[in-house]
Amino acid sequence: MITRTAVTFKNINKLAIPATISGIAEPVLSITDTAIVGNIPVDGLESLAAAGIVGSFLSMLIWALGQTRSAISAIISQYLGAGRIQVVEDLPAQAIFLNLLLSLVVLGSTIFIVDDIFRLFEASGKILDYCISYYSIRVWGFPLTLFTFAIFGIFRGLQNTFYPMIIAVVGAGLNIILDFVLVYGIEGFVPAMYLEGAAWASLISQGVMAIMVFFLLKRKTRISLRLRVPLNKELKRLVYMSLNLFVRTLALNVALIIAVREATSLGDRFIGAHTIAINLWLFAAFFIDGYAAAGNSMAGKLLGAKDYNGLWTLAKKILAYGMVVSFALMVAGFLFYQPLGRIFSNEAIVLSTFYSVFYLVIIGLPVNTIAFLFDGIFKGLGEMKYLRNVLLMATFLGFVPTLYIGKALGWGFYAIWIAFLVWMMVRGGALVWKFHRKFSPLLQKT
Repeated sequence: MITRTAVTFKNINKLAIPATISGIAEPVLSITDTAIVGNIPVDGLESLAAAGIVGSFLSMLIWALGQTRSAISAIISQYLGAGRIQVVEDLPAQAIFLNLLLSLVVLGSTIFIVDDIFRLFEASGKILDYCISYYSIRVWGFPLTLFTFAIFGIFRGLQNTFYPMIIAVVGAGLNIILDFVLVYGIEGFVPAMYLEGAAWASLISQGVMAIMVFFLLKRKTRISLRLRVPLNKELKRLVYMSLNLFVRTLALNVALIIAVREATSLGDRFIGAHTIAINLWLFAAFFIDGYAAAGNSMAGKLLGAKDYNGLWTLAKKILAYGMVVSFALMVAGFLFYQPLGRIFSNEAIVLSTFYSVFYLVIIGLPVNTIAFLFDGIFKGLGEMKYLRNVLLMATFLGFVPTLYIGKALGWGFYAIWIAFLVWMMVRGGALVWKFHRKFSPLLQKT
């Protein structure tokens, strides 16, 4: 039975607010490591650089292979909107099994070439040594994170962002506590482990989150993680959607990796400053992503119900709410311009470099908002092929040319962040154009 979804402030925020809190947990894990590691009394600058490089690489792996979350969410929400959720109840277990199998293959292959991987990021000497020791611990949390993300996608498809919020808050809180305990130690009880302590803190918190999400799924939903045969008919579509998002994420990570590589090649203070800037950029992104998550969940359900007027209304309202959040973040960024940098590092040379580009991060927030919100809506609609093409275009016709033209013109560190601004403008513009072109004609038929 199809039920109409009311596109109201209450219903949107019922999904968006928990999703915002949940989404923030991801960058909080990274930001906590960055802030605490940046203030380590021994080799703080080298430790900060290593944490930034490893964090970027792990984010690439997680984002590339974690796209099953969006595919599961899209399919479940569309079937929920069509009143046929029982048809796909066995799909998540099959998808998660394939995803975890792939993650173990990737994990096993990278562990033997970790030295070569981080040399590609221009890491050398003490920074390279710290990268290897940090990665060798954190990498074991990779399958746990993919498992957690996939089940988050199930909850999101069921229009439930509350349970992921609870799990994310517990995980982030535990990570912060363990960071202080394991990095700095407790005299007479726990020795100071410095950078390795930060890695263990992340791994333990990821394990706790995986256990929690498993029990909540089992207790609070009808979805089973028991493998069944035959394979669900929607598994092929899910794999195709995931592959498109995989390619899209590779293109996304090309931009992120090139940025890290170029910042590293400029010198230690530049990769330190870039690590701070990208963490704040990601923090703001995940903050705005709460409304993108609401758009993701509701768009799929509205499409399944063929409620195109509701879908159009959703896009307008989500954009309005997202812009309010974006401008609030801009104001906060300018008000706390100096203190935000000092959270992450006490190195004056790193801070001065960071402050020189931070305003570019702030003024790009409204552009980022448009791109992130419509990205979420398009994922809910299952438009993964178009999202793939947009990222390929934005990266190779926007980001890369802007960065290297800027480098040739002598812009230095500024070229990286100007390229990010162009990158997001291309992404947001292409999505808005496509949405208007596809759905405005459908409004006349309803």
